[in-house]
Amino acid sequence: MEAICEQATGFLTAIFENAGLDLSIVPENLPDGCHLTIEGSDAELFIAQGGELLEAVQHLLNQVYVRELPRGQRLVCDACGFRATREAELRAMANHAAERVRATGVPFNFGPMTANERRLIHLTLADTSDLFTESVGEGTGRKLRVSLRKSPT
Repeated sequence: MEAICEQATGFLTAIFENAGLDLSIVPENLPDGCHLTIEGSDAELFIAQGGELLEAVQHLLNQVYVRELPRGQRLVCDACGFRATREAELRAMANHAAERVRATGVPFNFGPMTANERRLIHLTLADTSDLFTESVGEGTGRKLRVSLRKSPT
């Protein structure tokens, strides 16, 4: 994984240099894959519009290196602490939805989310025995639903 992390760092560095952006990449090998932190005076460009550019760069990297990545490993990009902040928000949203579903018995539907965002909510609620999460819809309109698990009769 270390070699892929180095290649991905070089790949992004070349793109950013050719685009004339003041950015550098700080790679970190973690158990779930390679985390690439984008730093520099232009880093805030990546968190505008809800992190759309950050998501796009991460998607591009994963498409380029998908065949080389070991099973269960990912390339994750971050800038200005956006991922950590967004993950904390999503975990709080998941817990709020869980409380609401338990209190009302009515399924909770999140708005459209990226695959990574839906995955995080699925994982946050995975250990709850009374709730069920599922992705519904297609394409960019794909959403996540949290509902009470049906008890066996």
